[in-house]
Amino acid sequence: MERLKFNKSRNKFIGGIFIVIIIILFFTYPTGYYLEVPGSAESTAQYVKVDGKHDKKKGDLLLTTVGIQPASPFLLVKSMGNDFETAYPKDELMGNETSSQYFQVQQYYMKSATNNAVQAAYTKAHKPFKQVYKGVYVMDITDNSDFKNKLKVGDTINSINGYKFKSSTSFINYVKKQDKNSKFTIKFVRDGKTKTATGGLVKLEQTKRYGLGITLTDDSVAKGNPPTTINAGDIGGPSAGLMFTLQVYSQVANKDLKKGRTIAGTGTISPDGTVGPIGGIDKKVFAASAEGATIFFAPDDPVTKEIKKYDPHYVNNYHLAKQAAKKINTKMKIVPVKKLDDAINYLEK
Repeated sequence: MERLKFNKSRNKFIGGIFIVIIIILFFTYPTGYYLEVPGSAESTAQYVKVDGKHDKKKGDLLLTTVGIQPASPFLLVKSMGNDFETAYPKDELMGNETSSQYFQVQQYYMKSATNNAVQAAYTKAHKPFKQVYKGVYVMDITDNSDFKNKLKVGDTINSINGYKFKSSTSFINYVKKQDKNSKFTIKFVRDGKTKTATGGLVKLEQTKRYGLGITLTDDSVAKGNPPTTINAGDIGGPSAGLMFTLQVYSQVANKDLKKGRTIAGTGTISPDGTVGPIGGIDKKVFAASAEGATIFFAPDDPVTKEIKKYDPHYVNNYHLAKQAAKKINTKMKIVPVKKLDDAINYLEK
């Protein structure tokens, strides 16, 4: 009789442990999926200094973000039926990159966006600026590259075999002219320190040519007069370009675009002022409305035949933003923009 009671107690104990383990796994087990959720809407003034000063005018120009988080089974179930939470397989979101490489590349995109913002704003304000070329930024390294584990995503290469170049194109052309058995010494900057790596060429899978096995792009910075600094902290990606441009322009041109209003938006920016589409705009509309914005600028990107051929169901950013605004029943005005001038003209009218 005592033994039977002991076995029942033991079975209950083991069963209890098993249930606890199941519950823990339900909330913590990695699924290989990530959730894209509404992020934040933050004043650009806190990140921008022109001539060493923040903008103190009343109102806000808000950049908007999405949140990216690993999805546990619990979070995946919770996201079902939620129009503002979207699950993506890791490969679809990040490709072959690790999560740390993905976020490192997003930091580059932000740096490029702020650089473009300075150029577009200073051009619009008729203020002088110059482009300072720093080198080529490493975006990816193939697994068979001789420079795997020597270079890292985020490094800036500034010379190869002592040759200093003025663009990523001249860098690539230099490498193309070399014999496939050539050896290369690369100088690069990582975390503010200059380092050196050596290696040879490898056969590139897609082209069958020989190369370094590095994906790269230009790394430069625009310096204006008066000087502007933009420090976005941990925020990554290119989508704050438009809102940073409006903030910089309002300061260098001494224009009060805000007029006490809370204005949000999103969109990439080109040096010529062209506004481009971004991802997750529905989540950004949600975040902007929650922060009390009354105006939201949305890229009105053209839907070309080529885009429709690639994606027959493609809907442009402006219309997605309108749909999101309707779902949350916000009074926030959704304003379409194709160029920087569209946003400025709307705010000044």
